Amino acid sequence: MTEKRLAQTLFGIEFKNPVIAASGTFGFGEEFADFYDVSRLGGFVTKAVTPEPRTGNPSPRIIETPSGMLNAIGLQNPGLGVFTGEILPRIGHLDTVIIVNVAGSLVDDYVRVCSELDRYEAVRAFEINISCPNVKKGGMAFGTSPESASLLVRAVRAVTKKPVIVKLTPNVTDITVIASAVEQGGADAVSLINTITGMVIDVEKRRPMLANMTGGLSGPAIRPVAVRMVYQVARTVSIPVIGMGGIFSARDALEFIIAGASLVEVGCGMFVEPCLPLTVIDGIDDYLVKHGCGCVADLVGSLSVTEE
Repeated sequence: MTEKRLAQTLFGIEFKNPVIAASGTFGFGEEFADFYDVSRLGGFVTKAVTPEPRTGNPSPRIIETPSGMLNAIGLQNPGLGVFTGEILPRIGHLDTVIIVNVAGSLVDDYVRVCSELDRYEAVRAFEINISCPNVKKGGMAFGTSPESASLLVRAVRAVTKKPVIVKLTPNVTDITVIASAVEQGGADAVSLINTITGMVIDVEKRRPMLANMTGGLSGPAIRPVAVRMVYQVARTVSIPVIGMGGIFSARDALEFIIAGASLVEVGCGMFVEPCLPLTVIDGIDDYLVKHGCGCVADLVGSLSVTEE
């Protein structure tokens, strides 16, 4: 009965439960095999995959902050060739939904990765990263313009039949405008939010703490912002919304679900507790039983709001 309560079917994919490990915090899945059976997850999103290898930004590129973490990794990854030739054969057997995070500097970069990976059955969906704040080209440059975002999604949509999830940046004036643009471009879902651009200064040296100067803020500090944006986007688009941003407990995840998220992604919290996704899964199930909910879908968008 637990499996039926927790299961979600979205854009043609059945998820065992609504909890997914977020990109950039879970490697390529195999890194967490020593901690637990990753097949218990609803799914996971791989590290970003770009056409060519990326070394990322120079160190230091991670700084702890009050209630969060600032990172400027810069999409470090071994590239498409290594992913298809070495990594995917090792993780393709995992009994969970594998979503590949796709990044690039040009539209053609995204098209190349999605076109190549479209033929691999183990890859169930793409999460198109148009929201990374730590690269000089691409990333957030696509995610802050409705026209650019829509153009990119249309280009990707033309080369793959797999579900396309677009990861949105919070570093915009109105995130619902971007969400609507990617929906019109052919996105099957949106995921939000990515990190909020921030900066930390060493006051003794009067220098930025990060070599990149700025980085992306994640963790509990951004959760209220993320929940608000998920609520707004879920009321704007007709495609599923995946919520993330500072989830450190089942109650945190439930906030996103009640606000309108059909799935949630757990990220930064796994640096504190690697097994956090399992705790969140069990906590959501306990909540469903306690409140007499037959399934997760009963909670999605169930926020009670008094209209004035």
